[in-house]
Amino acid sequence: MPRILLIDDDAGLGEPLGVYFARFELQLVQALRLSAGLALLRQEARQGGFDAAILDVMLPEMDGFELCRTIRKESDIPIVMLTARGDVMDRVVGLELGADDYLPKPFEPRELVARIQTVLRRRRPAGAGERLLFDGLLVDPATRTAIRQGEALDLTSTEFDLLLLLAREPGKVFSRDDILNHLRGHEAELYTRAVDIVVSRLRKKLEPLDAIKTLRNAGYSLALRPPP
Repeated sequence: MPRILLIDDDAGLGEPLGVYFARFELQLVQALRLSAGLALLRQEARQGGFDAAILDVMLPEMDGFELCRTIRKESDIPIVMLTARGDVMDRVVGLELGADDYLPKPFEPRELVARIQTVLRRRRPAGAGERLLFDGLLVDPATRTAIRQGEALDLTSTEFDLLLLLAREPGKVFSRDDILNHLRGHEAELYTRAVDIVVSRLRKKLEPLDAIKTLRNAGYSLALRPPP
C-alpha cells in the first residue's frame, strides 16, 4: 500500500482524509509541524520511504515553499502542494522549486486522491520501455533514470516525464498544450508559464548539453541525436 506523508498543521484534517485515502488503498500519515515532517521523511528514507508527500504552503516554522526546497535537496519524492489562496503565483513558485502538482484549498478529497494517483502512476517503472541513447545522454524508462555524460541526474518525477516525452521522439516539436496534456492529464489550468518553468529546470540540469530546442510560438523539441 503506497504511503503518503501529509505535512499540514490542521489537526482536524489528517484523520478523516486518512479514512478516505484508505478507500483507495493509500495510507496517509500526518505531521502537524514541519520539523516533525522532515524527521519522518528522513527516518523513513532509510526504511523504504514514503511514496509521495503533500505539503501545505501555510505552515508554522517555515512556509511550504521553503520546505519543498529543503526536501528537493535530499529527495526526488513526488510532491503535491496545497495552496490556500489558490493564487497562480503560488503554483508557479511551487513548480519552480520542484513540486510535481498543486491543489488549491479548499479541495475535494477525491481530487486530491486523483492527483496522488497520477504522480504515483507516473513514478512506476515502465518495464517495457527500451533505453534511449543519445550523444552524451542516456534515458532509461524502466528505472526512471537519466545519465548525462556519465553522471546520474537528480530529476523530479515531472522533469523525468518531460525528458522521456521529448526523448521518445527526438526532433519532434511538442506544443505547450501537448506537454500539459501529457504531464497533467485532465489538469490543464497551469498555463504556458508552468511548462516554461519545468522546461527551464530540465534544461539547466542537462547542461552543458544543448539538449532542448525552443521554437518560438511552436513549442519544444529534443535537439540531441543518437551517437553514430
